Amino acid sequence: MLGFQPYETFQLLIETGGVDRTNTLLIAACDAYARRGRPTGPEMEQFEALATRLFQAASPQARAKAAAILGRSELLSPTLEQVVVEHIGEDLISFLQHAQELSDRTMLDVIARYDVGAAATIASRKNLTNVVLAKLFQMNSRKVYRALATNLDISPRGAYLSALARSAQMDHLVAEALGNRKDFDAALLAPAFFDLSDAHRIRVIQAFANRETPAAPIQRTIEQLSVATPELTKALMKLFSENRRPEVTRLLAQITGLDEVRCGQIAHDVTGASTFVVLRGFGVSAYDGLKVLIHATSHDSERSRALADFASLFATVSAESMAYLMSAWRGEVNLLDLSKPQYRPVTMPSRRTPAPAASGSTGAGSGNAVVEQAMVALSRIGARRAG
Repeated sequence: MLGFQPYETFQLLIETGGVDRTNTLLIAACDAYARRGRPTGPEMEQFEALATRLFQAASPQARAKAAAILGRSELLSPTLEQVVVEHIGEDLISFLQHAQELSDRTMLDVIARYDVGAAATIASRKNLTNVVLAKLFQMNSRKVYRALATNLDISPRGAYLSALARSAQMDHLVAEALGNRKDFDAALLAPAFFDLSDAHRIRVIQAFANRETPAAPIQRTIEQLSVATPELTKALMKLFSENRRPEVTRLLAQITGLDEVRCGQIAHDVTGASTFVVLRGFGVSAYDGLKVLIHATSHDSERSRALADFASLFATVSAESMAYLMSAWRGEVNLLDLSKPQYRPVTMPSRRTPAPAASGSTGAGSGNAVVEQAMVALSRIGARRAG
């Protein structure tokens, strides 16, 4: 077999040669098998019988070395996979990562050990069956869920979508990984909004563009304050311009019903993304909202571009959807309702959809009329104060 002498000869050598010879035979046999390529059925069966006998008689060090060599084989039967997993020791992660094929039986056995590192490695593999995925999603491990979130071979649908969305609320790395995926509805990351990077916060808001949303519980509060919207924008603009963010925190706590910690996060969010959500949720227009955002953001050279992005969001994101987003911050809604057909975006992203034109440069001109009007208004405010 595989260039060796008949199987009976190996049996005789094992029985009469002692442990040292057994160790040598085991490593040599595994090396020969690994170099063989894809063996035939009879060859694999014969090697299974030989390897099982050799592994039983060899020393622990030889078993680990032989298992590592055997793990590099192009094809292993489930029985041989079990032999490798049982004896490979510290090289288990490497084997699970680089094995071209793994049987469900082997992967399920490894998962059953609750070895988080090994399970996370399995979670990053391609072509996982639903049986294996179901066991992985049942593991209460952040490391496993981070691997699942970054595995683009796994479609986030049904129960998997729900599990990933819940995990994103508890682990910012899962949320950030899901934010990088084009096949994941960024709107479901709303509870993790303040744990996301600047770009992904904007992606969450953009996910609500041209989209119907369920009724938001916070809508009643907003309706009661709608008549005072002009006064609200003036107050926010004044507080932000004087950098009185603690007072912004208290004001937001009074009008939104959000807890003070969350309001503090909004007040100190120099990207302007969370401030936009509040402004739009209360029905503030682009013209007035941008005047507030000019003071709330820390953008300097890229201020025009950032404001142009917000101007576009004022045009495509409804006040109702931002009210829904605020209700999500308060934990009052089930975001998975957004996966229902009636709440999906009207215009789904497509490869055929042409890319939008650049929203502006870092120079003085923004290329957006609403932004330019807001800039002019800001300069007039400054001129009046100087006078």
